[in-house]
Amino acid sequence: MEGHSVAQGQTVLDSTQLDHLCVNTLRCLSMDAVQKANSGHPGLPMGAAPMAYVLWTRFLRHNPRGPRWPNRDRFVLSAGHGCMLLYSLLHLTGYDLTLDDIKQFRQWGSKTAGHPEHQLVEGIETTTGPLGQGFGNGVGMAIAERYLAARFNRPGHDLVDYKIYALVSDGDLMEGVASEAASLAGHMGLSNLIYIYDDNHISIEGSTDLAFTEDRAKRFESYGWFVQTVADGNDLEAVDRAIRAAQAERDRPSIIMCRTHIAYGSPNKHDTAEAHGSPLGEEEVKLTKKNLGWPVEPAFYIPIEAEAHFRQAIERGEKAEAEWNEKLAAYRQAFPDLAAEWDRFVRGELPEGWKSKLPTFRPSDGQLATRQASGKVLNAIAPVLPTLIGGSADLAPSTDTLIKGAGDFERGNYAGRNFHFGVREHGMGSIMNGMALSGLIPYGATFLIFSDYLRPTLRLAALMEIHPIFVFTHDSVFLGEDGPTHEPIEQIPSLRTIPNLCLIRPADANETSVAWRVAIEHRGGPVAMALTRQKLPIFDREKYASAEGLARGAYILADSKPARAPLKTVVLTSREELQKAMDAFTGPDMSTPDIILIASGSEVSVALEAYDKLAAEGVAARVVSMPSWELFEEQPQEYRDYVFPSAVTARLAIEAAAPFGWERYVGTKGAVIGMNCFGASAPYKVLAEKFGFTAENIVKRAHELLVR
Repeated sequence: MEGHSVAQGQTVLDSTQLDHLCVNTLRCLSMDAVQKANSGHPGLPMGAAPMAYVLWTRFLRHNPRGPRWPNRDRFVLSAGHGCMLLYSLLHLTGYDLTLDDIKQFRQWGSKTAGHPEHQLVEGIETTTGPLGQGFGNGVGMAIAERYLAARFNRPGHDLVDYKIYALVSDGDLMEGVASEAASLAGHMGLSNLIYIYDDNHISIEGSTDLAFTEDRAKRFESYGWFVQTVADGNDLEAVDRAIRAAQAERDRPSIIMCRTHIAYGSPNKHDTAEAHGSPLGEEEVKLTKKNLGWPVEPAFYIPIEAEAHFRQAIERGEKAEAEWNEKLAAYRQAFPDLAAEWDRFVRGELPEGWKSKLPTFRPSDGQLATRQASGKVLNAIAPVLPTLIGGSADLAPSTDTLIKGAGDFERGNYAGRNFHFGVREHGMGSIMNGMALSGLIPYGATFLIFSDYLRPTLRLAALMEIHPIFVFTHDSVFLGEDGPTHEPIEQIPSLRTIPNLCLIRPADANETSVAWRVAIEHRGGPVAMALTRQKLPIFDREKYASAEGLARGAYILADSKPARAPLKTVVLTSREELQKAMDAFTGPDMSTPDIILIASGSEVSVALEAYDKLAAEGVAARVVSMPSWELFEEQPQEYRDYVFPSAVTARLAIEAAAPFGWERYVGTKGAVIGMNCFGASAPYKVLAEKFGFTAENIVKRAHELLVR
C-alpha cells in the first residue's frame, strides 16, 4: 500500500549500496511530500541529503526516544525552507513523527509545517525559516554549552559536553544577522560549533552570481573560523573526513563548504532556480525516481533496509544517554550541591527564596531613572540566579546591565556572565534565542529605538514562546539632546502588536523591581522592559498603592474617592482578595471618579502631579498606572472592570509614544496625549513642555473631557 515500508526481497547490501539507498530515501521521501502538498522546497533536501545523512548516522549524538536528553548534540536547520529534509530525518531515525505526519506536510493542524516549528515536534531545536536566524541561534546554543560546562564540569566529571551542528545556505550567509553572529562566534572561539554550508549556487532569482560573489571561505577565515571545502557534497567520505577534522578543532568554530547541486537527480530541474521553491511536478518526479533507480510507485516508499539502518539511532542514542546517566550518578555522589543546582536547571526551576533578594526603594533614596533601578535589581538577584546571564549591544554603561564581579564571557573564561555583543543588535537577539532554547535566562540590552534592529528575533522568540528578556532603555523623547534619530515614537505600540510578547514599562524604581520579578517568572514568551534615561521620583507607597499592582498590568495608584480601607492595603494576589477589594470600593460611601488618568512609565509621575491639581479644584480623579497591556488583558474581567468602571467615560491616557491602540482603554469619549510626530533635540524638560507632557496640559485636557 502507498506509504508503507516495502521489502526488497531482503537483499543484502554492502555499505556503499546501503549509503546510496539511504540518501535516496531522504531525497524521494522529501520530494513526494512536497509534491503531495503541491507546495514547498524540494531542491535543498535533494541536494543536501548526502551531507545530512553522514551527519545524522555517523556523528550526531541524539536519542529519538529521549529527545530532551540534556547532553544531546543540537542540529539546527537554518535553511528552514528545506524542512522536508529535517522531517524525513526525524521520521526515519525514530522520533515521534509518523509517515502520516509526513503526508500532511503544510496542511492545517499538521506537525509538519511549511518551516520547522520548535513546539510542534520533539527534535526540532528551533523555529527557522527567516534566513540567518538559525545561524545565530546555533551560536547562542554553543555559548550556552560553554557556560554550562564551565559552571558544572569538574575534573573527571564532564557533565556537559555536546556540539552544535547546523546546515546553512547561501541565503543564510547573505543575511546580516549571520554575519553579526559569525563574527562574535569567531571572536569567542566557539569550537563546539560545526556548520555545513550547502553551497548549491542557486537562489530564488537564479544563480547566486547575481548578487553573491564574495569569497566566502576567506570571509569566514577573517572571522576566525576553521574553514574546509568539500568539492562534491555527494562524496560521503569527504564529508565524513571534514566533520572529523572539525570535531578535532579546539580553538575555532568550523564551517564546511560543500559544493552541492539543488534538486540533485532531477533530469530537467537540477541546478535551476525553479527547483528552489516549487514542487517538481508529477512528471518530473517520475523521471527523477527513474533517474535515481527508485520505484515510481508507491509514493512515500521507504525500503526496510534503509529504515532499519536509520533506526539504529535509537539504540545508539539510548546507549549514549544511559552512559551519561551513569556519569550523572557519579557526579551526584561527588558534588551533591552542584547536582541539585543541575537538577533545578534541567527542570527549569528557580532557587527557593530568590525573590527575597529583590530590593525595595524609598522616596528618601532620591530620584532614580528606571534603567538605574533596573541595574540595582539585576545585581541584587544575579548572585542567586546563576542561569541569568546577558549583556548589551555595546551599551552596558548606558543600559546599566553589567553584573558586578561576575566576569566577562570570553575566550578563556566561559564562566563569565557579562556578554559584550558589540554593536550587533540583530545578532544579539538571535543568540539570546539560542541561549533561551538551551535553558538559560538570557537578557540583552540596547536603546528602545534599536529594538527595530532585532525585531525579527523578538517575533521568533514570541512564536516559540521562549524566555529571553530584552532590556530597552532610553524609552521616549525624554532622552533629550540626542534628538529624533534616537527618540522612539512608534516602537512601544509596535511591540504591543507582537503576540506572546509581554512589554512592561515601569513608572518608578519599585515598579521596576516588580517588573524584574515578573520577567524572571514569566512563561509563554519573551519579556521586554522599556526603561527611562531620565531620573524619576520614587513614589511614596505609604500614600499610594503597592507596586505589586504591576504584576496585574494596570492598577489604581491613586484615587480621590478612596475605599473605606486605606488604598495602600489593597494587594490583589488572589480572586478572593480581589473580591474583598471590590466590595470595599463599592460600599455605600464609595462613588466613581469623575475622570481616570491612565499612564505608563515616566508619564505616571506627571499624571500624579495633575491628579493633585485636579483634587485641589474639587475634581475627583483616579490615576491608573498601566505598565503592561499584556498582563492586564490576562486578568479576569471583573478586575478590569474594577480598574476601569464603565460608568466613567472621561478617560485620558498619557504616554510619550504614538497613541495607536489606546482607544481600547479610553473609549470613544476619551482622549490620548501622545506623540503624533517625531521628537526633537533639546533638554528633556523643554521637550515635555513643547509636546504637552506637563501637569498643566493634562489638567487642561481633563477639563475639556469633563465638559463634553
